[in-house]
Amino acid sequence: MLIIYIYCCETTITKRNKSQRSHPEISKGEALCECWLPTKIRTRAAYYPALSSMEGIAGSILLLCLISLTNANSSPEITEFVYNVCEDTPFGERAFTISASDPDNDPLTYTISGTDAPNFRVDASTGVVSVARRLDREASVLLTLGVTVSDVENSRSGDLSIILDDANDNAPFFNRPSYDTSVPENTPVGTTLFQASASDADTGTAGIVTYAIDEVIPNDGISLFSIVRETGEVKLSKPLNYTSLSTYYRLKINASDGGGRCYFPDTVYLSSIVYSFISVEDVPDLDPEFIGGPYVGSVRENSPVDTSVLKVTAVDPDIGVNDAISYSIEESSEAGLFKISSSDGVISVQSEIDREVIGDTVTLTVKATESKENIHGVRASVTTTVQINILDDNDNKPEFYKCGDSGEDCVTATEFTGEILEHSLGFINIGMTVKDPDKISNTQLILDGEDKAVFSVEPQFTTVDSIVQIMIRQPENLDFEKKQQMTLQVTAVDQDKPTFSSTAQVTINIKDANDNSPTFKEDTYKLNVSEHSPIGTELAIITADDPDTMDQDNLTYKLFPDSILPYFDVELHTGRVYVKSQELLDRELRSLYTATLQARDTDGKPGSTVLEITLTDINDKSPVMNRDSYVAFIREGQELEVKIEATDGDEPNTPNSQIVYGIVSSTYSKNFTIDPETGVLTNSVELDREAVDPVLEGEIKLVVTATDQGEPPLSTSVTVTINVQDINDNVPTIFAPSYKFSVKEGEKGAFVGSVEAEDLDQTAEFNRISFSIVDGSFGNFIIRTSAATRGFMGNITVDPDIELDYEKGPKTFSMRVDAADLEQKKATVTVDVDVLDVNDERPEFTPIASMTVKENTTVVEAVGSFKAEDKDGNHSLVFELESVKCRCNDSLYPCDWFVLDPNGEVRVNPKVTVDYEQCDQAIVEAQVVDIYTEKGYNNSATTGLMVINIEDINDNAPEFIFSDSQVFVVVSESASKGTSVAGVTATDRDSGINSQIEFKVTDVKFQNTNNQISDKGALFEAVTTQQNDRYVGIIQSTQTLDLTLKGKYLVTVSATDPGGLSSSTVLDIFTVDESYKVELRFANNQIEVEKKLTEIRRALMTATKAAVEIVALRPYSETSRATDKTIVVAYFVYANGTALTSVQVEIMLSDPEHFPKLIELGLDNIGTAPEEEKTVDTVKYVLLGIVAGLVIVLLVLTTSLLCTRRNYRRKLKAAKAAESASSMNYDNQKNGLMLPGTNKYTMEGANPVLNLNIDTTIELEESSSDDDKHSHLSFNSDDSKSDSESARHQKEDPPVYIEPLYEALDLADQNKSTDNPLVGYSNPVFDTTDL
Repeated sequence: MLIIYIYCCETTITKRNKSQRSHPEISKGEALCECWLPTKIRTRAAYYPALSSMEGIAGSILLLCLISLTNANSSPEITEFVYNVCEDTPFGERAFTISASDPDNDPLTYTISGTDAPNFRVDASTGVVSVARRLDREASVLLTLGVTVSDVENSRSGDLSIILDDANDNAPFFNRPSYDTSVPENTPVGTTLFQASASDADTGTAGIVTYAIDEVIPNDGISLFSIVRETGEVKLSKPLNYTSLSTYYRLKINASDGGGRCYFPDTVYLSSIVYSFISVEDVPDLDPEFIGGPYVGSVRENSPVDTSVLKVTAVDPDIGVNDAISYSIEESSEAGLFKISSSDGVISVQSEIDREVIGDTVTLTVKATESKENIHGVRASVTTTVQINILDDNDNKPEFYKCGDSGEDCVTATEFTGEILEHSLGFINIGMTVKDPDKISNTQLILDGEDKAVFSVEPQFTTVDSIVQIMIRQPENLDFEKKQQMTLQVTAVDQDKPTFSSTAQVTINIKDANDNSPTFKEDTYKLNVSEHSPIGTELAIITADDPDTMDQDNLTYKLFPDSILPYFDVELHTGRVYVKSQELLDRELRSLYTATLQARDTDGKPGSTVLEITLTDINDKSPVMNRDSYVAFIREGQELEVKIEATDGDEPNTPNSQIVYGIVSSTYSKNFTIDPETGVLTNSVELDREAVDPVLEGEIKLVVTATDQGEPPLSTSVTVTINVQDINDNVPTIFAPSYKFSVKEGEKGAFVGSVEAEDLDQTAEFNRISFSIVDGSFGNFIIRTSAATRGFMGNITVDPDIELDYEKGPKTFSMRVDAADLEQKKATVTVDVDVLDVNDERPEFTPIASMTVKENTTVVEAVGSFKAEDKDGNHSLVFELESVKCRCNDSLYPCDWFVLDPNGEVRVNPKVTVDYEQCDQAIVEAQVVDIYTEKGYNNSATTGLMVINIEDINDNAPEFIFSDSQVFVVVSESASKGTSVAGVTATDRDSGINSQIEFKVTDVKFQNTNNQISDKGALFEAVTTQQNDRYVGIIQSTQTLDLTLKGKYLVTVSATDPGGLSSSTVLDIFTVDESYKVELRFANNQIEVEKKLTEIRRALMTATKAAVEIVALRPYSETSRATDKTIVVAYFVYANGTALTSVQVEIMLSDPEHFPKLIELGLDNIGTAPEEEKTVDTVKYVLLGIVAGLVIVLLVLTTSLLCTRRNYRRKLKAAKAAESASSMNYDNQKNGLMLPGTNKYTMEGANPVLNLNIDTTIELEESSSDDDKHSHLSFNSDDSKSDSESARHQKEDPPVYIEPLYEALDLADQNKSTDNPLVGYSNPVFDTTDL
């Protein structure tokens, strides 16, 4: 059925959104159409963007709506077009699964196609795509797969965008092979010595390079240098020293990336190393140094002036300076004794020397000074200490000295005094010292005088300064009563010179000795004191006498035995006897004490007497109760009688021991009375248990006192406990006349309420109450008795086996409860119980449809709402947010894009921005709670989910994807119309039609080697292709390029999306002109060369490490293609844009490692590139030409002979050079290795190839491309190790550039490591497979 509706509508388009090319901006993506139907009904029609191409125009359009309703088999739908795949995914492993669906649920079949399809294989039935080849993100970030999904009848095709995620597969590489430098040893700490720089082709943390110093040789230099981890700046950490430390250091610098991972779980870290040799330069910064120290010399006293003593020597440690040294004496412990020669350092005697005056040694401070100034502008100097020992002559006599107690402050003396106790033995100290000022002495001491027989002198012989003592030989002759003083003479004689002697007089005073003991006047002293007298109470003063004068007023006293000392003691020097303890003097315990008083003189000689001490009585004993307490038991209503007894320890039959009894006033004391003399206690009123405080439990305590009649009177007390026993004389009493309770249905064992009662009896056997339900329970309730704060309570609960049901009834219970004591005295009360209804149903969510929200939206209204219901009549539902998860790259992650109100409405979180490019869907999970729920769970059994789809808008401009190492090079000769010379890649973060990109070349300029820029018009054009979600712009030439131009093209390329958003970039395309053309002659015909062309190209690339661009093949003789020899025209180009000249190619192909293979392939000769034609003035040179012709004929003949010989000699030298090169060690290679096959060496300037800023270590794989179709060389980045031999021959001087192109490309490559020059570049047409 076909239905056609025709409406006449007037459409108003307000304005165009700046981010769209031709789409009008309409609220919520709709245009408003005012339509008129025959019935005048006004409607709104949705605006379809594809139909509008107007901007700011109001008009009338005719809308045709065609609706076709047919029944047919629907085509499959591809639901996802972008996939992320790790570049390190192993072969055969799953990369992704094609997402497709069929509305008819027919089985689907999957196939893939396109230029990138060989990288993958697909399971036709499941759509699982696995990796078939090694993936390389650095070669191409974006891959495009054509995919076809088919059911039984229809198929659907589309392009899948495969984004390769980066894996850490590139190590950092340094931009220099080494960092060698020289540093003065006085360089300040913290100075930057150099900066190591490395780059990494990876992205993210894997592309972040950090630096470290792994090793320093020698090892003790590791602390001298440091490197800034982020920048690679090597700084000096500690001072250098040319003399004490090493003169050179080798630093091993490590550049490490930040690590990365993609497919495999383990993080991969890669690193590279480079070496730096740092040479330390010496500077004149060291002070001179004395050698041969320490300096010690000797000279004899009284030596003549100018006598030589010793020589000191100082040198300058700075190498190469060797400054002259002058000497001087700066300080001397004895001034003026010595002098020094300023030129040679000889020290000699300057004045007379006396050892006894100046001592045994003289210390000099000698200074050595350089004659020239050092780096600080001063004359450096150093000092040393010189010790000169003075040798002794025997020129002094021994003498006597009187010294202090410490042996110092000695003065000469001739009279000495000493004293000794009579009859004593030992030495007498007289303070005498004998000294001989000479260093070597031999002195004899002689004793003389009237009493010399009583004494002797010590020592009798000495060679050093000695203390002289008088020793007692006859103590019996020392008698104070006979002689109080003796006189002696001591003589000191120098045995080496007996004429040298001295004499001193010694006086000995004899002291008296103590030989008498002290005595008392009486043998026994009788003393009296009251018991418990205060401490210090004096009993008597008793002294002794001693006739010895030294003992006058010096006697000491003491009491014996020691057991008397706790009670009494005596003052040490006065003999005063006093009380020592008041408490221990108790007459009732002991009334008589006996002690011995002893007196001692200064020598300890004793004398003694006896003391008898009697204690007198005082009232100091309180009465003592015969018991600690009294206890009596009596039933209430009976009579009490208890006898209280006490005793007194004071003297009997005295007031001190007479006792009177009494009762201390208390709460219940008026109910009792006591006899004061006999102590009998009785009750004065009838006893009642209920009248006693219940807390006391019938126990009454009375305090009874017993008091003596002494002065002052003393008393004591005792507690009398009277237990009044209870009898059952009270009935239980219920507190309330009735009780009413309520309980909720469905709660087994629920508590209902409590009934309270009390029995006034005070004992448990009479006041214990038990509760019971008499009737009205119907088996639904039970009651349990428990003690309460006052009496007892009966706790009523629902029977644990019964569940009350409000709906089934009964709803009210009326029960009768009894309270009875143990003797069944009872009280009864009525208890009413009401059953209550309970809310116990869980709320439930109702299904809701998915919602759609545009990205970047700022609407405040709710985007959706959760709904729920509850079966309970009385409920209140509250919604709670459980989680919000966003689908980002097919994975769910927590996010905060949406918030939930308590009423269930979901809103956009105003604090965040919804971004489709980040996540395309959000899932809001919520829980609903009934806050009125009383029983069971108050929340829903399952959570509610709301799916919110994010709708994309065009809000992102295209973005170019740049490679840090991207350099484009074109061989001008091979470039024709349609030749691809460069490529750009861009993506647009928007989706659908908004992500489409169109590339265009907007400007082309050329910059020559003189930096002059000219406009080249439309020399290049851009062709747009798509690879997955990335777009590639292939830059092609629109015409043949000029072969003579030298420099680079500046090509401006723009990328624009359908919404008009764009960005641009400028490409540098360097030219390789025809001056680098190399012609190779092969000894085979053209047909054979074409068959071996692939093998020839591979051999040439292996020998030169460069990409080989073959632009032409022609016969050596143009007459026939079947000629015996063929010319191969080629260019040899490196990835950094430099190319090899014919001479350089010849040198490299002559290497014996590669030459035999090329000879085998037929290489015959290497020609030169054509040179630029020069205008020659033939007229000017006509005469010279005639002469030159004759000379040329002669040279041709000579050259032919030499070349023939040279050809064979060169091959012979190549063999010898290879043999000698393999046998040379590094130390012998100062002039570099020889180049096999040539007569040139790799010394600086000898080989033009090695003087170029190029690397000959690129390893290229076999080429399979069509050489006639592509002339532009663009390589994929690949790391490889530099050829070790080539690295050793690299120069450290700045490179010499043959062409300005070399310099420009080398400056562009400064961020790349020269250790790894295999920098690759992305060319959409010329790829690694072609190479």
